Amino acid sequence: MRPNTYAQPDWLIDRAQLAKSSPPRVRARELWRVAPEFLEEAQNDATILAIRDQERAGLDIITDGEMRRESYSNRFATALDGLDLDNPAIVFSRSGRPSPVPRVVGKIRRRHPVEIEDVKFLRDNTARRIKMTVPGPFTMTRQAKNEFYEDEEEMALDYATAVNAEIKDLFKAGADVVQIDEPYMQADPDNARKFGLRALNRALDSVEGETAVHICFGYAALVKDRPSGYSFLPELAGCTAHGISIETAQSSLDCTVLEKLPEKKIILGVLDLSTPEVETPEQVAQRIRRALPHCPAERIIVAPDCGLKYLPRESAFGKIKAMANGADIVRRELGR
Repeated sequence: MRPNTYAQPDWLIDRAQLAKSSPPRVRARELWRVAPEFLEEAQNDATILAIRDQERAGLDIITDGEMRRESYSNRFATALDGLDLDNPAIVFSRSGRPSPVPRVVGKIRRRHPVEIEDVKFLRDNTARRIKMTVPGPFTMTRQAKNEFYEDEEEMALDYATAVNAEIKDLFKAGADVVQIDEPYMQADPDNARKFGLRALNRALDSVEGETAVHICFGYAALVKDRPSGYSFLPELAGCTAHGISIETAQSSLDCTVLEKLPEKKIILGVLDLSTPEVETPEQVAQRIRRALPHCPAERIIVAPDCGLKYLPRESAFGKIKAMANGADIVRRELGR
């Protein structure tokens, strides 16, 4: 069982302001409630709280909750060379909101590791298996304005090279699992088919370690209308990641689609993040049971649908506790 993002404390980040706009694509330092000279210490404290909540809930794969991030993607994406962050372009997000994004004005390169200290801190503070996430190359192309490359495929492949180097360093630093977040493969399936899969596989090239790809419909707090099925999912059978992370709870996904991914671990989203209401363990168990006719239990890893970032902290903890208890119900039924 594993989460992605966890709810950041109100004393750390202005959650009301965060919810008013799309997830930041450029830096949004104004969201932090803590003075710059104390911010790292505060983020460390919040990370420890997130780790302990996950351990208390009974999760067996722990993340840092992305406590240091203003969004799932901007911390890594804005650390790369080739971007103009001071004069952003404006595009419309998948939720239809105007969003400032970096302008790509030169060759995309990773100048240094970005999340290495994050994974070291996580490794030092839990004995359980740990997971880190990085934004995917295709998604980063949709969150930037190209003013340099002849075509977006070339840009996506340079993003992929940067992600590839970061993933290798994360494993060297102690990560057990690294997940690439690629929500825009669902949002823009035509271009995902044209070059997204190639970029994803370049990001995973020669990587040694357990990897996963997360594809979703967007944060439930921001994207209200959710389709009942994916526009881009069976295609991920052609990627080299070990696992595919998907939503099933909020969309009531028809789980027969899992039969299209016969060689992959399925990171099964079983928590509805559109509401702060906490599921019962039996509700979670039933969502797991829906998948079992289409994917053997040994290939299923239980998870939230997406990140818990926009939920109240008490709801986030209650939901992951229900997730762990619901998984225990199904394990007992299967005699495991």
